[in-house]
Amino acid sequence: MAGAEGAAGRQSELEPVVSLVDVLEEDEELENEACAVLGGSDSEKCSYSQGSVKRQALYACSTCTPEGEEPAGICLACSYECHGSHKLFELYTKRNFRCDCGNSKFKNLECKLLPDKAKVNSGNKYNDNFFGLYCICKRPYPDPEDEIPDEMIQCVVCEDWFHGRHLGAIPPESGDFQEMVCQACMKRCSFLWAYAAQLAVTKISTEDDGLVRNIDGIGDQEVIKPENGEHQDSTLKEDVPEQGKDDVREVKVEQNSEPCAGSSSESDLQKMYGDLDVLFLTDEYDTVLAYENKGKIAQATDRSDPLMDTLSSMNRVQQVELICEYNDLKTELKDYLKRFADEGTVVKREDIQQFFEEFQSKKRRRVDGMQYYCS
Repeated sequence: MAGAEGAAGRQSELEPVVSLVDVLEEDEELENEACAVLGGSDSEKCSYSQGSVKRQALYACSTCTPEGEEPAGICLACSYECHGSHKLFELYTKRNFRCDCGNSKFKNLECKLLPDKAKVNSGNKYNDNFFGLYCICKRPYPDPEDEIPDEMIQCVVCEDWFHGRHLGAIPPESGDFQEMVCQACMKRCSFLWAYAAQLAVTKISTEDDGLVRNIDGIGDQEVIKPENGEHQDSTLKEDVPEQGKDDVREVKVEQNSEPCAGSSSESDLQKMYGDLDVLFLTDEYDTVLAYENKGKIAQATDRSDPLMDTLSSMNRVQQVELICEYNDLKTELKDYLKRFADEGTVVKREDIQQFFEEFQSKKRRRVDGMQYYCS
């Protein structure tokens, strides 16, 4: 008996101890991430009536518009109501997009929330993301054939997603940057280099003779800046991720700062932004950060924490019982949702209701089957 107790004690010492606070903090982090993406979008009403929404969560339906068909995007509400059992690609957020659900791109589907729509949305922009392909390598994410763990980072200009290793340089491990501009967009919008020289994570200085020197970056490498204002590819492969991280964010709030003020008027800058189709750079509320904060604020205004309120009113025994129930719920819910993730289908309200009904039924059977002894 003593040996068994000793073995059990040693086993308990080996098992990691997780407190309820740790569990709540982990759940809060996951909730904040979901809130950041979905909180600024309406989950019940199709966004089509709002026109081209400045920024919203978007999805592409592989079931309705597979590769080879015209690309199309759907809003959050339509992903639930009209495409709940379909295979969807989560596109995170996109700017200036109008929901396509049920228009001419969908051959055999009518939008259940707002069927009266134009045939096409000419103002929408599409890329390979709408077919589940990302980065310059044009691969899916997650990629079943890619065994290298890598973070995907979204370009704030073209809004494509890139593997960290395909940016041409290693992003800082601290992740201390708000936004990134990809190599292709820095070449297309070469005026951003003027801001990058002063405001990027990696500080550089621009000389009159066309030389750009990397001061705080990888080394003392010299970079030739061609007369047309575009850096050579080899330069971009070394510097773009470092230089592009905070460029656009700063451009939005300091568009008339020193790099351009001496040579261009505000109207000239606006025309240049318009010609390059990057007028959104002048809107500080266009950023992903602003969208995420909007979602967090909206959720915080009507969100309470009933679990913490309940725990504070319980004694020690009741708290332990609640923790056990919580762990059971968490495990079963995780296994239940994994089926939807494996099948690539959206979890609907009815699915969640069914889960809790089955969970309550199992709980009642466990309670009814207990035996009690009195001495």
